[in-house]
Amino acid sequence: MNNKLLLRSLSIGAIFLGTYLGAENFRSVENPTAETQAVVAPKITRTEAHSVTKNSVDKEVLENFINAEEKKIIEGVPHISQLPELQRGCEVTSLTMLLQYEGVAADKMTLAKQIHKIPFRDANYVRGNPYDGFVGDIYTFSKSGYAVYHGPVASLGENYLPGKIRDITGQSIDAVYELIETGSPVWVIINSTFAPLPESEFTVWETNTGNVKITYREHSVLIVGYDKEFIFVNDPLASDGYKAVPRIPFEKAWVQMGSQAIGVKK
Repeated sequence: MNNKLLLRSLSIGAIFLGTYLGAENFRSVENPTAETQAVVAPKITRTEAHSVTKNSVDKEVLENFINAEEKKIIEGVPHISQLPELQRGCEVTSLTMLLQYEGVAADKMTLAKQIHKIPFRDANYVRGNPYDGFVGDIYTFSKSGYAVYHGPVASLGENYLPGKIRDITGQSIDAVYELIETGSPVWVIINSTFAPLPESEFTVWETNTGNVKITYREHSVLIVGYDKEFIFVNDPLASDGYKAVPRIPFEKAWVQMGSQAIGVKK
């Protein structure tokens, strides 16, 4: 039995015990119906009042205990800005943060140079596929470019941490949280709004390796924690790290962008 399951089992057992004891304490003071309340309203003794108070306190402690299960923050993950050098470099900058946290002396400019690149359009004027490499220019918006998806990024990470990179693209969001729980920040593809986009924001490119659905709002961040309401990210476009964004919209946007995620085996 893993720790999380054990905690949940203990929590359920405690709640059951609290409910049973609470029922015993309240047997002599069950609420009367509205019709008889004024006539037979029970008197609560000091002992019974103490039991009611204690029950409420115990319930609050249990709720806080259960809620604590749903929060995990990885401390000490460095925050790196992609600007001003890498206007389209969110993917390699987020990878740099992940590698540095793992103790690798990685540099965003070196990774930008090393990431596999393909032309924005080839000699036949066919667009590149971000699943194959970084499309176009990574450095400036003044030249044509787009982004890169999980495959080339995972391959680049493997050069620095051989055998330790975990590409969990296509799995559920639970797989992301499981990596966080092991202590690994998670590189993801998202969009710049951190919420689902309307279909009008997407277009389909025909490439030499298949059609690909893209949006120019594509973005990449490093997830460094979560709780019941928020995802905590190191955003390479933000001024500092551990930015909180609403969890449910983020999850939906992540799925919309192909459920792309990379972590490190512990």
